[in-house]
Amino acid sequence: MRYAAVDIGSNAVRLLIADINESNGAISFKKNTLIRVPLRLGDDAFLNQHISDRKAADLVKTMQAFKNLMDVYKVSHYRACATSAMREAKNGADIVETIKNEAEIDLEIVRGDVEANIIYSSHVEQNIDKSKNYLYIDVGGGSTELSLFSEGEMIASQSFNLGTIRILDNQDKDETWEEMKEFLRIHTRHFKSLSGIGTGGNINKLYKLAEEKDGNPLSVTKLKSLYNYLNSFSLKDRINVLGLNQDRADVIIPACEIYLSVLKWSGIKNIYVPSVGMVDGIIQTLIDEHHVKGV
Repeated sequence: MRYAAVDIGSNAVRLLIADINESNGAISFKKNTLIRVPLRLGDDAFLNQHISDRKAADLVKTMQAFKNLMDVYKVSHYRACATSAMREAKNGADIVETIKNEAEIDLEIVRGDVEANIIYSSHVEQNIDKSKNYLYIDVGGGSTELSLFSEGEMIASQSFNLGTIRILDNQDKDETWEEMKEFLRIHTRHFKSLSGIGTGGNINKLYKLAEEKDGNPLSVTKLKSLYNYLNSFSLKDRINVLGLNQDRADVIIPACEIYLSVLKWSGIKNIYVPSVGMVDGIIQTLIDEHHVKGV
């Protein structure tokens, strides 16, 4: 059995096709195919609150391709979600309708709190130490989701309109930074020991660049050194010398700035990077919904 997840983000659009496995009553999934298309819808949405006809057409073509792949892979269930860029685009609902008519995909534009819940549906904290306290940090192109867990229970969660594309386009606001800082001050001050869990493409790439052993956390000191190292290169050299993809080479700098700010304000010294993201959470929501057995 195969499920599929579509994530329409502000920087890129992703399709994950996963094989669903059941063993001794436990249900898990294995990634089969992951495709990433760097459409960067946020450039339009955050500057103009409107996605251009050209990018809308590219998105529809991408969804048509994803639908064909899902058919070929014989996907039984899928879920397609759009996040920050489509939330802000005034023509988002029209694009959803066009995708339904031309690509035969039902797309939902999810609120920030729903996005956070999907991301944390991946249950990565179960593979660490439930008795500890963790702050989930997911940095996207248009928004950052923060969720605080204590002994396996979520005690606070909020989505902030602060992301890498917004910063690059000078659309981040001082009051949003302050709002995030205040959220962290209120909700983390009672914890003597707090660890971070980072999700999303940028922290995954930073973790690879840090060359940490799988499972080991990334220290704030090392992340800061990485930031200074990357920032010492021009955008062109981050692409040509360091080998970063063009659509990663620019956003990785503001992503570092968000992560470092969050870690500083929450007093966190180490961040775990389980290499999961929105699409993993979507697959888990499908498993939770359909329970796999007999479906």
